[in-house]
Amino acid sequence: MRVLLVEDDDGVADALTESLDARGHVVTRAASGGDALARHPGADLLLLDLGLPDTDGLEVLHRIRQVSAVPVVVITARDDEQSVVRGLRLGADDYLTKPVRLAELLARMDAVARRARDSDGPGVVRVGDVEIDLAARRVLAGGTEVTLTTKEFALLAVLAGRPGTAVSRQQLMDEVWGDASLAVSRSLDVHLTQLRAKLDRPGLLTTIRGFGYRLGG
Repeated sequence: MRVLLVEDDDGVADALTESLDARGHVVTRAASGGDALARHPGADLLLLDLGLPDTDGLEVLHRIRQVSAVPVVVITARDDEQSVVRGLRLGADDYLTKPVRLAELLARMDAVARRARDSDGPGVVRVGDVEIDLAARRVLAGGTEVTLTTKEFALLAVLAGRPGTAVSRQQLMDEVWGDASLAVSRSLDVHLTQLRAKLDRPGLLTTIRGFGYRLGG
């Protein structure tokens, strides 16, 4: 996921960028409100600090909402009720106070991005010559239909929901099986091997060692 991190504190920004990079996100940083307004087009999600040197973050949020529906998660030291309410009413999709817990932040980012995708409705994802129709549950590779089992399609659909982004094994197991047991972990490997064989596109499904998988990118 392409993340625009709007944060003026170099230490916080570096730590978050490193952590998000390690999870497969592509992070661009903006250190001011002006930077955020200039850079937000093209981002899949914004992480927005409110204490910016040139413009209050809430004003930045207000101006972005006038032109864009990009998901925004506020990360700020302001924990008073008025700021939380104002941030959400101005269009923030979520609001976290510092210090943030990384696992919680990642989960909230996924939830916000998933709601944004769902609001757009299921669509067609194309990676190379592979076309994945999420609504019709059809997959074409080089124009030829590929027959997948229910579990194989479910795995591909989760990855297609985040093309170019690393998806953890835990997340795949949770979303497809609702379980993360050892038996499910083995089943995940079996189904991914079968999926790769059926798609017959080397490099389409990349293994991220020690983490998970990525579709395309």
